[in-house]
Amino acid sequence: MDRRSFFKTTALGAGALAASSLPLGLVTSCTTAPAPKLHLSFQHGTPPGETLAEKLDYMEKLGIEGYEPGGKALLRDFAAIDAELRARNIKLSAICAGFDGFILAEDPAVKAEFDTSMREIVEAAGKLGSPGVIMVPAFNAQTPCKPHTLETRDYLCAELHELGEFALKCGTTVILEPLNRREAFYLRLVGDAAAIARDSESAGVKCMGDFWHMQEEVSDYGAFMSAGKEYLQHVHIASKGDRKMPGEHPEADDYTDGFRALKQMGYEGFVSFECGCGGEREILVPAAVELLREQWAKA
Repeated sequence: MDRRSFFKTTALGAGALAASSLPLGLVTSCTTAPAPKLHLSFQHGTPPGETLAEKLDYMEKLGIEGYEPGGKALLRDFAAIDAELRARNIKLSAICAGFDGFILAEDPAVKAEFDTSMREIVEAAGKLGSPGVIMVPAFNAQTPCKPHTLETRDYLCAELHELGEFALKCGTTVILEPLNRREAFYLRLVGDAAAIARDSESAGVKCMGDFWHMQEEVSDYGAFMSAGKEYLQHVHIASKGDRKMPGEHPEADDYTDGFRALKQMGYEGFVSFECGCGGEREILVPAAVELLREQWAKA
């Protein structure tokens, strides 16, 4: 036996011996799982149409599976939304905010507005089967706000624990959304949102990522992986160029890095359009949907 044959044979033997000594669960976990499907969702303003029925008709033709209304619209049009969705294969993907006040308000009256209005939306969201209600702890323009300190973080985690436990009783969750520093300096990174969700010690507190706001991140892949499947509940998408329809800035609108992370972690939630439109919706919306499906397949 020459040297090359010897090393080849011993390497194969060592590999087989190592594999045979592993627990069965570790060996079988190396098998390739089916790639998750891309579940797309539209916010209310994304599809053309004057009425909710017209918008949902359009979404069904494109194969869109999720609908994301605002919190105030959910409360105002609860019966109509319920009736429309019962007859379709479209589900609520999330509820986008809509509450009054904010959770980090210094003014007790403003904080009380948040507590009341947020719980009303959470309760309604649970009744219609929404996976969660999106919230931002504080926008830059919301003042007076508790200072950016460790004590404030501890306070936020304690408040989120109570809110998360309430959401669980309602059959839903609350979803923390990091924004870019121009809109909300307090919470900017997906990993920070996931850590706060973890430290709230409630399974009813999750987080999300938004491709537009994630320009704060080092990479889209790293941002999603920093949250992982346990905490990542929802994703927003828009053109990275100007927050219009995905694909309106082809040189910037490459989402494959983030999509690869979502596929690798087995993400099963929605990727929801939160964006404007720089032209004809009847042209740009279908083009954006096709672009995202192509990039998901490529990722």
